[in-house]
Amino acid sequence: MMTAEQIKKFIQGGEWKNIAPEVRPSIIKNAAGDIQPFYLTRVFKYTPNDVFECTVINYADPIAKIPLVKINIKGHLVWQGEHPIAEGAFKVDYVADIAYEVTPLHPGFADAVNKAASAGLNPWQLNVTQDVKGKAFPAFGLSEGDIYIDYDLIYIYNDMLFNGSKNVDGRPFDKQENRPTNLQLPLVRG
Repeated sequence: MMTAEQIKKFIQGGEWKNIAPEVRPSIIKNAAGDIQPFYLTRVFKYTPNDVFECTVINYADPIAKIPLVKINIKGHLVWQGEHPIAEGAFKVDYVADIAYEVTPLHPGFADAVNKAASAGLNPWQLNVTQDVKGKAFPAFGLSEGDIYIDYDLIYIYNDMLFNGSKNVDGRPFDKQENRPTNLQLPLVRG
């Protein structure tokens, strides 16, 4: 079992990557009311002073061949104490206070987000990045002036990094009460 200080040192350096594409429940439901899946890969980088960078690519397919959007989030970790999921797990808030960059990788994604009102943003174009930090971006549930926080967890087991598994009903980790209670697929150092 590692302490929070030991985990901070252990995760620094290199990249932490998925061992396979992930499937997660979205908040979008089909006509029958079934929760729709979405697929993604993640890469994390951790540096001193509790700074993190997370790159997520969402895909249209489960084997990650059709990329839709790249999201690059940069910010700070806030450690909130032990998490009861496992001995050595810790509650961690990922605060996106440096950047929340979005890059459409598929014309269908760019078209979809251009249909939603996004004050303060340019029209979305393929492979053109915009920083939505602190801006209204309804497609991602972001409101003007807000800094997004992911109320998550960190756990190290057999040199693998675990975060929390998304809620089965698709709720994001955007509130303390939505903090995960299960573990996600592990990340390995790349």
